[in-house]
Amino acid sequence: MRTPTRRTALGTGIALAGGGLLAACSGSGSGHSGHGGSGAGARDYVSPDGKEVAAAEAARRPGAVREVKLTATPSTLDLGGRTVRSWSYGEELPGKEVRVTAGDTLDVALANHLPQSTSVHWHGLALRNDMDGTPGLSQAPVKAGASFTYRFAVVHPGTYWFHPHSGAQQDRGLYAPLIVEDPKEPLQYDKEWVVVLDDWVDGVDGSTPDAVLAELRKGMGDMDMDHGGMDHSGMDHGGMDMEHEGMDMGLGRSGGAGRVTTASLATGTAGRKGPGGSSGPSRMLMGATSDLLGGDAGDVAYPYYLVNGRTADNPQTFRAEPGDRVRIRFLNAGGDTAFRVALGGHRMTVTHTDGFPVTHAETDALLLGMGERYDVLVTVKDGVFPLTALAEGKKQTARALLRSGGGAAPKASARPKELDGKLLRADQLTADAAVRIEPGKPDRTIQLMLTGSMDRYDWAINGKRYDPAQRHPVRAGERVRLSFVNNTTMWHPMHLHGHTFTLGSGGPRKDTAIVLPGRTVHADFDADNPGLWMLHCHNVYHAESGMMTVVGYMK
Repeated sequence: MRTPTRRTALGTGIALAGGGLLAACSGSGSGHSGHGGSGAGARDYVSPDGKEVAAAEAARRPGAVREVKLTATPSTLDLGGRTVRSWSYGEELPGKEVRVTAGDTLDVALANHLPQSTSVHWHGLALRNDMDGTPGLSQAPVKAGASFTYRFAVVHPGTYWFHPHSGAQQDRGLYAPLIVEDPKEPLQYDKEWVVVLDDWVDGVDGSTPDAVLAELRKGMGDMDMDHGGMDHSGMDHGGMDMEHEGMDMGLGRSGGAGRVTTASLATGTAGRKGPGGSSGPSRMLMGATSDLLGGDAGDVAYPYYLVNGRTADNPQTFRAEPGDRVRIRFLNAGGDTAFRVALGGHRMTVTHTDGFPVTHAETDALLLGMGERYDVLVTVKDGVFPLTALAEGKKQTARALLRSGGGAAPKASARPKELDGKLLRADQLTADAAVRIEPGKPDRTIQLMLTGSMDRYDWAINGKRYDPAQRHPVRAGERVRLSFVNNTTMWHPMHLHGHTFTLGSGGPRKDTAIVLPGRTVHADFDADNPGLWMLHCHNVYHAESGMMTVVGYMK
């Protein structure tokens, strides 16, 4: 049963999403599809706490309650020899793993001890819309000093995670794995290793994600090549509202120029001031390229790359016995970095991606975009082996160690040959028969042109930066095709909330998919979870600059 305090906070959020804010923004009709506007107004859409959402939740048959207390708080974090001030859940990095069984009801009491509003998004879960954690769309922001209880049925087993959906907070230490166990688990293994990958900038030499975002949003159009710096005259980027509600971000520019890729410009000027007076070196990255990512690898020069919160110089060690069968759950919690991962001396058998099983396939390495997850099985050999995560295109690595015997650990600079071996892409995988979405002609196609450039940092969808009043309409029961058309010179990991889609005919079920520059990716899903759902690039800085939109169910 909802508590009075939760009802009050929730009511405010629904006023924003279902009526007040959107009615004010929609005028004569703000809805649109990928091929023309619907003419629908805010009241024509299912509200995040509407009867349709309640009915969908009841159909999930919520089971035994698993209660969790979650505190978002400023923290001092040890990255393995380097101490930083940041924000985290429970002063741990990553936050403490939450583990439930499919069919359970998850009840999470969030206490916000941060100096600004926050939220929690349950990445990958098909849950009730009013618990999705998108401020200004599905709930009100959880203000500083306030609390909120997330309560929802958990249906699908798999590897998931949770993080804020408020500004650039996810690029701090606010994230943790969420493992949903299968009560009828078909896999057989001896041990399990959850591996969380991250890129880290917060608290290093005065840097913050907000300051990084402010620098990036100034773009590169006025780069002074003679002085190696930026000419920002006449540009006002101060006073950014880091909540989503009420953002006025103007219009993005479609397509546009590519970015400077001169390797000598890998770091810019030092000592610039960020929001709130924070200072630190420039974190703008240039010259990072990757064939796997279609060229440009990323925007941010991170000082550290982490596995389970630790640097490559002071890695975590996972212990097993020779012959053990280990399930490794990989999760990319990074803000701007794709990781190519491999376990030295071993091949991996891929069993799941984004929580859902696939036909088993062997590989040497995997590429994970931000937000993606892969589960693999390995049979452990005797010795000490590096689990290496290459920051793709950025020429740095994160690592952990797998130890099953004696001997010295390999040096931090060691690069296992498997990183350059066979690499499986998501579109090469096939969904397990038990979870396969049967091919069918879509009832509705939504075209999503990915637009913008580093030149102006005007990332957007269909040339329009995020506005919660604009949404792509769908109806319950439809087969919907998302057609991602990347008109930019950079790759984008696109994430849909509240659903999974299938890539190609019989392809894997996923909620996050890499869309390479110049490519088109078709992703089909069944509209079976009513509400207002975010669809966005999972590069934190692209999303916060405008590459987000809404899929909304019509009443």
